[in-house]
Amino acid sequence: MSLLAANTRTRPGVVAQLNPVAKLAASAVIALPLIVTLDWVSAAVALALESVLFLFAGLRWREFWMRTWPVWLAAPLTALTIALYGAASGQVYVEWFVVRISEGSLTLAVATFFRVLAVALPSVVLFVTVDPTDLADGLAQVWHLPARFVLGALAGLRMVGLFLEDWRALELARRARGIADQSRIRRFAGMAFALLVLSIRRGSKLATAMEARGFGAPGRRTWARLSRFGRREWMLVAVGVAISAVSVSVAVAAGTWNFILGPR
Repeated sequence: MSLLAANTRTRPGVVAQLNPVAKLAASAVIALPLIVTLDWVSAAVALALESVLFLFAGLRWREFWMRTWPVWLAAPLTALTIALYGAASGQVYVEWFVVRISEGSLTLAVATFFRVLAVALPSVVLFVTVDPTDLADGLAQVWHLPARFVLGALAGLRMVGLFLEDWRALELARRARGIADQSRIRRFAGMAFALLVLSIRRGSKLATAMEARGFGAPGRRTWARLSRFGRREWMLVAVGVAISAVSVSVAVAAGTWNFILGPR
């Protein structure tokens, strides 16, 4: 058992113990209405309801901020871009060269800010507690995806950590040879090419090993661990549906619902 698997299964949160497929489904259900609309009310309501769900994810506050800081950084930057260069409507407050800040662009900026947070945070928080092997078991056994595709993706994901270690080893080796003081672009290109060659060799060996162990054999395969999708998993999906329904209902009642895929 990997260290990641041990960590995900010993977390105190209720959500951390659920089937990863249920977390994937809940994230998709929450994100779907936020993708097809662009208004701040639905996104803000969804974000507020998601905050309650985060309390049961099994993350400490320090870990929560460490995991989600890119989202908190990307949301205001995206909103700033929309405010400066978004479609202008209503009263124009500032206009200079290509920058035009108007009432409509500020409204879109606020909506975009909450939208990015409401879509990205559940995905990050829920999948922090996901073990790749458990996710592969759920995709193959619960959703019945092709086993070759699932196992190939799992093997590739397991290689990410090795790639990082290889990159550090290459960097140390080049430094020991005294060729690490070249220009950054040239050094990066050389290390990237070396890592590509090393990855191809390792991938070929891995494919041969998996074929030798019967991973590509036809017929119905067995699984070492049974992936269960029970009442608690359905409850998590139902919570995701409830969050989406409440956010859409509040936006429609407030008159801010903006279906961006509809006819213009």
